[in-house]
Amino acid sequence: MLEQYLVEHCSPTLAGLKTANLFSVRFIDEEELNQHIKQCEKKFLNKGISLILLKKRAGTALIYVCRREKLQKDLQKNGVKEFLKKYGYENTDEEEAIACLKARLNLEEKFPHEIGLFLGYPLGDVIGFIENAGKNSKCAGCWKVYCNECETMKLFEKFKKCTRIYTKLWRQGTSVEKLTVAA
Repeated sequence: MLEQYLVEHCSPTLAGLKTANLFSVRFIDEEELNQHIKQCEKKFLNKGISLILLKKRAGTALIYVCRREKLQKDLQKNGVKEFLKKYGYENTDEEEAIACLKARLNLEEKFPHEIGLFLGYPLGDVIGFIENAGKNSKCAGCWKVYCNECETMKLFEKFKKCTRIYTKLWRQGTSVEKLTVAA
């Protein structure tokens, strides 16, 4: 059930090019969804990939697919701890930060745009998005870009190419497990 979503929405993370991806999936049976997530978790145990159910409501689940080691490094980058503290993150240990993000997603009315940091977006772009209410970006791809436009556009192309290749290989029968690069 989840393999197609993983290939379509998470190939750069599976390939080790990106910290994380996020996707929504519809479900009818919550227990079945949880089983699929557990099965995927087992497949990726030795690959450094985690699947985390961030939020569910009305037959839709928001699933976060990440490389925890990369996330921990991202959360230690200059300025990130101070920035996240403004939004109630007391700790930037990846486990605690994910728990705080999950709580913010489930408790608050407004979408927590700091989620970009959990997806590997640069701090400058996350701040730019929040300060500009999503407007006035230099360009857009996987996210709206407010700094380092040329460098980021090259990265977006790399992500697109990865997704095309992974989708083709998966449709030809290569398993998601084989497509996933070990950490």
